[in-house]
Amino acid sequence: MKVIFKIAVLGWIAHAVTALGVGFAPRPRLAEELPEPMRFQVSVATVQTPQEQAILQILLEESERRGRVDWAVRPGTVISKDSKEGMIVLAQRGQVEGLLPNELVGTWHTCLAQLHPTDTAEGFSIVTLPWHGRAIHVIAGNDVRGELFGVGWLLRHMSFAGGSVQLPTTIKIFSAPDKQIRGHQIGYRMKNNTYDAWNLTQFEQQIRDLAIFGANTVQLIAPISDDEPVSPLMPAPPLETFLGISQLLAKYGLDCDLYYPEMRKNYSDPAQTEAELKDFEALIKAMPRADALYVPGGDPGHTTPEILFPLLEKEAAIIRKYHPGATVWVSAQGFDAAEYEQFYALLAKRPEWLTGVFFGPQSRDSMETQRRRIPRQYALQFYPDIGHTMHAQFPVPQWDPVFALTEGREPICPRPLGFAHIYQHFEGLHSGFITYSEGVNDDVNKILWTELGWSSQTPAKTILGEYARWFLHREGMQEAQAVQAILGLEANWQGPLQTNREIPRTSALLEDLERHSTLEQIRGNWRWESLLYRGYYDAYVQRKFAREQQVQDAALAALRGEGTSRALVGEAKRTLSVSIVSTEEQRLHDRLFGLAGDLFRDGGLQLSVKLYGASNWERGANLDRVDTPLNDRVWMQQTMDKALTEPTESERLQALKTIVDWQHPVPGAIYDDLGSSAAEPHLVGGLGWSQDPEMYATAIDGIADRTLADGWRLSWLSYAEALYEQPLEMQYTDLNSTLQYRLRVTYAGEDYAVPLTLTAANGVEIHPARLRRSNPEVVEFAVPHGAIMDGTLRLRWTRPAGIGGGGRGRQIAEVWLIPQPPSKH
Repeated sequence: MKVIFKIAVLGWIAHAVTALGVGFAPRPRLAEELPEPMRFQVSVATVQTPQEQAILQILLEESERRGRVDWAVRPGTVISKDSKEGMIVLAQRGQVEGLLPNELVGTWHTCLAQLHPTDTAEGFSIVTLPWHGRAIHVIAGNDVRGELFGVGWLLRHMSFAGGSVQLPTTIKIFSAPDKQIRGHQIGYRMKNNTYDAWNLTQFEQQIRDLAIFGANTVQLIAPISDDEPVSPLMPAPPLETFLGISQLLAKYGLDCDLYYPEMRKNYSDPAQTEAELKDFEALIKAMPRADALYVPGGDPGHTTPEILFPLLEKEAAIIRKYHPGATVWVSAQGFDAAEYEQFYALLAKRPEWLTGVFFGPQSRDSMETQRRRIPRQYALQFYPDIGHTMHAQFPVPQWDPVFALTEGREPICPRPLGFAHIYQHFEGLHSGFITYSEGVNDDVNKILWTELGWSSQTPAKTILGEYARWFLHREGMQEAQAVQAILGLEANWQGPLQTNREIPRTSALLEDLERHSTLEQIRGNWRWESLLYRGYYDAYVQRKFAREQQVQDAALAALRGEGTSRALVGEAKRTLSVSIVSTEEQRLHDRLFGLAGDLFRDGGLQLSVKLYGASNWERGANLDRVDTPLNDRVWMQQTMDKALTEPTESERLQALKTIVDWQHPVPGAIYDDLGSSAAEPHLVGGLGWSQDPEMYATAIDGIADRTLADGWRLSWLSYAEALYEQPLEMQYTDLNSTLQYRLRVTYAGEDYAVPLTLTAANGVEIHPARLRRSNPEVVEFAVPHGAIMDGTLRLRWTRPAGIGGGGRGRQIAEVWLIPQPPSKH
C-alpha cells in the first residue's frame, strides 16, 4: 500500500462521564448537556451513480448516529466563501475541480502532487485546504470505491466526544490498498452462531461497518451447504435473505462472491451432475450481483479433482453467462496426497476458465508448497479461519485445557497480536483474502484483517484504537483503556490459567470502563457486551478452577490418611461434596447469564443451545459450559467405588493408592500430562507457533470432545497431537542406563480410528501400528534394549502417510517412563 499523510488534531477533549447510582448503571446524558449540532456542507458531483448516493448516505447517517450534526448536500455546487458551515468535497478525482472555488484548484493540485498519488483502484486522497478562516476537506477517490474508502477513513478519524462532531483540523493523505481482495464470509445458516438470527437491516449495518474499515468483498455461503436447510431463528427464508444481501452489496458497489460447496453424493453420475447444474443456474440467475465463484475441494465436499474440475468448468460458463467477468476459484481442501497430485496435474494443463486457487483449512500441502507448485498465471488467495481457537487452522498455541473445556472452539476470540503476526507471515504468498467466519465472535479479528489488507504496516494497536473509537464510542483515556482491555483478553489465554495475572487485571479494566460509561456508549452495543462477556468468563473460570482444585487436593489428602478403605473413601467423598462458592464467583456467574441474554437480544449471538437456540454447544454456546466440573471428582468417585469392590482390604487400599499416586506410581517415574503446556516438559515442540502458525511441524495441545462429568480425568481430556506425516515426539535425557524401563501411555482424544506406530528415534520399534481399543486406553510396553542411547530416549509416534482431511488423530494424553527394579541376580 502507498500511504502518505499528515494529520493535526486540535482541541479534541477526552470525554469521560462518571456513572451515578448503584453498581455499574450508566446515566443518560441530560438535555442541557447536549451540544449544539455542528453544520456541514457536502459538495458532490451533479451526476452521481447509485453507489455514490449510497456512500453519501453512509457519511450522513453514520455520523448522525454518533453525534449532533446537520448536513447540507449541494450537488454540483462550488463552495461559497460566505458559507458558515464546515465544508467537505466528495467526488472522484477528475470531478473535484468543478466543485472547488477557482482560487483553490491550483492549491489542491499542488497538495495532491506532494502526495505522489497513483491510479491504483480503490485509492483515495484527503486534503484539507484552508480558506477564509475555514477548512475544506477534499475527499477524492480514484474511482467510486475510492470515495467509499475515503469516507470510511474520515469517519474513523472524526471525534464524537460528548456528542459533538469534529473533524481533524488538517489532513493530507493519499492511500491505496495492498491487496485487491479484502473480504469476509457470511453464512445465513443454522450452523452460524449469529447470522441466522439477523434480518436485512442488521446485514446492511454489518456491510457498512466492514466497508468503513476497507473491506470490498462479502462472500455468501450458498443457501444449501453442509447444514440444515433452515434455522428456527431465521426471520426470513434462506433464499430470500441470501438474495437480499446480494442486493445490498450491489447497492454499495461491493463484490458479492458465492461460496458453493458441491454437496451431492456422486458427480460421476450424469443425473446428479445435471441436477446440480440446474440448481446452480437457478441460483446464479436470481442473484442481483455475483462477482466470483468459490468451490472448495473439501471441508465441505468430497469430490476428487478429476471429477470436480469438469463440473466446475460448466459452472464457470453458467456464472459468466449471467454475470460476465465473474472470477472462478477452487481449493484443494480435504484432498489426500494422491488427490493433490491430480490437482496439480490438472492445473498444469492451465485451464482458461479458472482464475485462481484459494488456500484454506484442512490443506495438507502448505501455502508455500501450493504457491510453488501452482502455475504463476493463477492467483493464490487466502481463506483463513479467524473464528476458531482449537481443532482449527490456527489454534491458540498452548491454550490451557480448562479454557478449551469451558470456552470451547468458537468463543469470543479477539487475537489482535496473534493474527497480525499470522497475516504478516503469509502476506507475500497471496493476492487477497476472504476470511472464514461463523458469526460475530471474531469481530475484532475481522476488522484487524480488513485494515491489514489495506496496509500490512498498520500496527495492531492503531487498528484497535480505531475499533474502540468507532464501535465502542471511546476517546482519549477511555480509548487507550479499551485498547488495553482487548489486548488483555488475548493475554488472558497465554500461559497456565492458574498463574495468569492478566485475567484479574483485564476484568478490572473492563469493569472500570463499564462504571464510567454513558448510556449512549453501551446501550444495545453487542460489541461492547461481547468484550465484557469474555472478560467475565475468563475471570469466572479462573476463580472456579482454583476453588475446585483446592477441593480435589483436599480429597486426595484425605485418601492419604490413616484408616480403613471405607473410612478413607467416606472422608474423601465428604470433602468433594463441600465446595463454597464465593460471593464474587457467584456475581461473575450471574453476570454471564445476564450478558448472554443481552448479546442475543442486541446482536443475535447464541451463547446457549437451550436458552438461545444455538445449533450445538461447540458453535459458540459456551454459556452451557459455565457449570461443568473443573476437577476430577466424578472420576475419583467412580474409581473409589470400584476400589471398594476389591475382595481384600489390602487390595482396596492399593486401588485407592493408585488414585493418590496417579502421576508417580513408583519412585523415579517420569510423567507428562500432554496437552497441558505446564506439564509436558519432555514433549518435542517442533518449529513453534511463531515460525509455523498452522503447526504443520509443531506439536499441538488439544482437548477431546468430552467433559469431566463423563468420568474422564482432566489429564485424559487434554492431549498432544501432530498433523499429517509430522511425527509426535518426546525426548528424555540423563536416564540411568543400568535400569530397565517400561512405558505407560494413555491413548485418548477425539474419536479417530488412526493406527499409530511407536518407535525410538534410532529405529527400535516399541509397538507396531495399532488402533486404540477404547477411549481412553491406558497401555504399557517394555522399552526394548537398545532404544536408550547414551542416556537418551527419543520416542516417535507416526501414522500411515498420505492422509487428507485435517490430518488430525495422532493424539496422546499421558506418558509415563517408569524405571523397573534392578534384577535380583
